[in-house]
Amino acid sequence: MPGTGGSTSPSTSGSASRTVTGDAVDTRWGPVQVQLTVAGGKITDVQVVEYPANNGRDQEINAQALPVLVQETLSAQSARIDMVSGATVTSDGYIGSLQSALDRAGL
Repeated sequence: MPGTGGSTSPSTSGSASRTVTGDAVDTRWGPVQVQLTVAGGKITDVQVVEYPANNGRDQEINAQALPVLVQETLSAQSARIDMVSGATVTSDGYIGSLQSALDRAGL
């Protein structure tokens, strides 16, 4: 089940890069879960592995909000990012999962 293990796994790139998965955070519209790739103490990639997509409105909101949240995460290198207007619930879930992944990564 996603988000229950919190395990990390080394990549095959030969660097000290690893993947860390945050908790799946339940929101009113469904769970949000973030997976980070970390190398050299920096976030190098962010994947949103679970998010609400049960209807057209969810899909529309998240298609706009998630890329913004990912870009802000890569820029800030932390969970101190702005919420996306119109996607407050998803933003809350994303930030919660992101923080748990950062904690697991020791960042």
